[in-house]
Order: sequence, then C-alpha cells, then structure tokens
Amino acid sequence: MISNPNCKINLGLHITEKRPDGYHNIETVFYPIALCDKLEINPCDTFAFSQNGIELECLAADNLCVKAYKLLKNDFPMIGNVDIKLTKNIPFGAGLGGGSADAAFTLMMLNSIFALKLSDEQLANYARKLGADCAFFVKNTPVYATEKGDVFEKCNVSLSNYSLLLVKPDIFISTPQAYSGVKPHKAENDIRTILSQPIETWKNTLVNDFEESIFPKHPLLNDIKKMLYNSGAVYAGMSGSGSSMFGIFPKNVKISMDIFDKKGFTHFIEDL
Repeated sequence: MISNPNCKINLGLHITEKRPDGYHNIETVFYPIALCDKLEINPCDTFAFSQNGIELECLAADNLCVKAYKLLKNDFPMIGNVDIKLTKNIPFGAGLGGGSADAAFTLMMLNSIFALKLSDEQLANYARKLGADCAFFVKNTPVYATEKGDVFEKCNVSLSNYSLLLVKPDIFISTPQAYSGVKPHKAENDIRTILSQPIETWKNTLVNDFEESIFPKHPLLNDIKKMLYNSGAVYAGMSGSGSSMFGIFPKNVKISMDIFDKKGFTHFIEDL
C-alpha cells in the first residue's frame, strides 16, 4: 500500500501560556498543503524500515513511522511484520509537520492493511501520543487548534483562490530552541476572528509569535518575508516554529522566482 503524507502551514500562531506539564498552550490554524512524502507499507516476513530522499539525522528506531507501528502493535498483536519505505520530500525542522504526517498516515495505513476498524477519533487519539499536531493529519482539513495544538475545531477558512510559495532556507530550528525564547501572552483577538477578515488585512493583524524571538537570531528569515511581500504576496509568514516561510499570492499574479533561485533557497509552488 502506498500513500502520500502531506504537510501543513500555520495561519497565525499565538503562544498563550506555559502549562504545568512543561508544554505550552497555543492557538493556531492548521491548513493542509500538497507538498508530500511517499510512504509504502507492505506485510512481510520480518520487520524492516528504510528511508531515502531528504536525509534525516535520526536512528530508524526514533523515526515516527516506526514509533507509530510499535504503538499500534502493542495494542493489536494481530498486526504482523511490515516493510516500511519512506521517501522524504518535506523538509524537516521547518514547521511543516512532515514527521507528524508520516506518523498519522502510518497509523491509518496499518488500520486499513490489518482491518483494525479503528474510527477517525480512535486513530486521532493514538496520533496524539506521538506528537501534538499528529492528530490533525487524520482528517487533514483546516482546523482551529488549541491547547498543545491537539484540540481541534472546524475552521471554514479557504484559500482556493490563491497560490502558495513555500521557501525553506538552510536553517534548522528545533522546537525546544524555538520555545525557549517566547513570552506567552493572551492575544487580543483570536485567530478565527482575524481570518474572517479580508486577506489583505492579515498582514497587519495575523502574527506568528515565534517570529519575534526567532527573527533576531536568524535575520535571513525576516529578509525572506520581505522578499515574499515584494514579490506580490498578500500575506507572508513563518510556519510553526520555522524555519520555512510562505507567501500567499492571488492566482493571477505571476510569481518571479529569480531572487529565490539566486539565493539558493529550496522552494515549492502550489495552488491552495
């Protein structure tokens, strides 16, 4: 069985408070985009995991696909050995949730292959054990996310009239590093209210709280944001804790790639 785990961007991100368990409560909107990995899982005689594409700096045992398999097998011994082949196209350390998507899709594929008959909600509960945003990829539709980023409400925002330019510079930002510089605070307006306004107003109202502490450490990210606006984006920002930056463009705007090509940035363009 083959699937294509896609990633997401964050439309705004407020870090509202530090939790007693050491995590942070947040407010954001997860929006799925088409950039994807390739995941193949087939039953076999002995368990195997292999990965190609973008190189990951982690042991196979630490890969979220393997962790998802072990998590589900612990509760369902009828799950047999499988051969998992992962082709990475989604950059890591980018705030795109690529690893979380791989984990969620692994759960869903095992559910299908071994006829476990788990509901979406049951799958989401397993996914929450693997990462705060993993559960999002079970239904894979825009959601307003709160608490650790794992409590969802339906969000009707649509960007179907726009295109996306995603830019990933050669900068890695770990999640602990990103959170170490933030100052939690309650936002004046929730993100749903901001997103209900015309997209042309988002530039002045829709913020990612991580940018305030990360941009001074990595000024190139702020430079890219300016490049996106200068190229015609109606909104630009950082996804999650970075380091990917994205611009949202009207479909009738021709996006010039020259400046991004000259800088050697990894970039992707797609219709939303």
